[in-house]
Amino acid sequence: MTLHSKKTLDCEGLFVIIVYMNTISVTEAQKMINNGQAVVIDVRTSSEFADGHIRGARNIDINGPSFASDIRALDTFVHYVVNCQTGRRSSRAVSTMLEQGFTKAVNLIGGIEEWKKAGLPVEK
Repeated sequence: MTLHSKKTLDCEGLFVIIVYMNTISVTEAQKMINNGQAVVIDVRTSSEFADGHIRGARNIDINGPSFASDIRALDTFVHYVVNCQTGRRSSRAVSTMLEQGFTKAVNLIGGIEEWKKAGLPVEK
C-alpha cells in the first residue's frame, strides 16, 4: 500500500504533511484479497461489473443514486480495495470514503485494466 503525500508550509511557517490518497498495486491487492484481509468494492456500472470483476467484489456504482448511502452502510474500519476500469472513478470513491472516516480504503492503481494486464483472474 502506498500513501501519497506532499510536504507544505502551514500559515505559521511550519512544515506539515498533507495526505491525499491511498493507493495499492495489483500485486499487493491480490495478496490482501487472497489472505482475506480486504474487501473489494468495484465502483463501475453494473454492466461493466457484469463484463468481469475481481472475485468476491461488491458492486457499488459511484454514479448510482444509492452510492452515498451504500458507502455509509459499510464498516469504516475494514480494509477496502476500491477499483473501477482505470483508477479514476475509484480514486474519487476513495476520497469520499476517507472524508467519511474510512481509515483503510485504497485505490487499485490502474483499475481492473491493470489487474487483467497482470494476468490476474476475473469472474463474470
